[in-house]
Amino acid sequence: MSDWYLTPQHEQLRRTVRAFAETEVAPRVPKMERNGDVECELALLIAAQGWIGATIDTAYGGMGAGHLAKTIIIEELARVSGAMGAMVQASQLGVAKVIHFGSEQQKQIWLPRFANGSWLPTIAVTEPDSGSHVLGMETSARRDGDSYVLSGRKIYIGNSHVGHVHGVVARTAPGSKGLTAFLVEADRPGLSLAPHGQTLGLHGFSFGELVFDNCRIPVGNRLGEEGDGRDVAYSSSVLYGRPNLTAVALGIHQAILDEVTRFTTERQRYGKPLHDLQNIKIKVGQIKSRLMTSRLAAYHAAQLLDAGADCDAELMNAKVTNVEMAIDSARAAMEIEAAAGLFTDRPLERLLRDAFHIFAPAGTSDIQLLRLAEVALGLDKGQWSKRLATAPPAPVALH
Repeated sequence: MSDWYLTPQHEQLRRTVRAFAETEVAPRVPKMERNGDVECELALLIAAQGWIGATIDTAYGGMGAGHLAKTIIIEELARVSGAMGAMVQASQLGVAKVIHFGSEQQKQIWLPRFANGSWLPTIAVTEPDSGSHVLGMETSARRDGDSYVLSGRKIYIGNSHVGHVHGVVARTAPGSKGLTAFLVEADRPGLSLAPHGQTLGLHGFSFGELVFDNCRIPVGNRLGEEGDGRDVAYSSSVLYGRPNLTAVALGIHQAILDEVTRFTTERQRYGKPLHDLQNIKIKVGQIKSRLMTSRLAAYHAAQLLDAGADCDAELMNAKVTNVEMAIDSARAAMEIEAAAGLFTDRPLERLLRDAFHIFAPAGTSDIQLLRLAEVALGLDKGQWSKRLATAPPAPVALH
């Protein structure tokens, strides 16, 4: 199933990432779950594998492998740790803004650093009062000679506390054309981090708040022209956020099936494995069916994106399908394991919590369905996948 999309290079990449995840990531998961602290060391170790550069052209030191390869990388990491899958997907959002809107000079400076894992990027759009309403943001960027001065707050920022450079969208003028994007190094005076709070799931993932208090950056740190910020925010969410979060949900979903099949094989009832009961077998079959459908939606959308095809609707559908089905399967798995699933000596309660974290970013399910309805009704406003289409990737390079 779904193998049609995959080349031998993709399969080798999967084996490489899976082996790394099982040997390097899995042993650290219990500690991340116990203390909930941001896992900086592991984030940098993963970045050092070169996987943040999956969609970066080889001319800048990247893999040049495309979105389907990126999906496999995130999926395999999230299968072991949703938090580390989320770390890679958030980094990819930061990569996108430079690929699509950076000047040649900015690409020469930043893309090699992202590709070799020495610098982790973020994208910072969401604000306390406007949430996902991009045009409602109030963080300001005031031009002052050869600098811009930023003031305001950004919340729910993936990689907030491990990122080295933040892609910040701020308001430079009123209206929809009044947003501009900037690269802001983490050590800039005037930029600070609010204390990192405890979250329901994704323990170890950095998901915090940036505070800008007259933070001065040079004009050369602007991405594109003044007024391009809306496009930076929307395109990053549509072309990277949705497929990236799809991949995280897919990895969590696979882990749910792995756990349920293991549990129902090990647990005995009436002298036989638990899965010998017909109602249990049906629930396992439902989880398997959901996972198969989710993977097809995810890989199909990523493959279309790699081909440069119009695929905004497929990206939306992949996100809503994968998130909703992973949550449904997590609940079904909880019903199978019952009280045993509530204890932390098994991973199911972690997988359930992690699955809910993928619901809101890059648009809730209602947002995806609203946009899909607009496509069906001919009310959509164009295809980001068409506007920012790239050439199909070369064969996957392994690191």
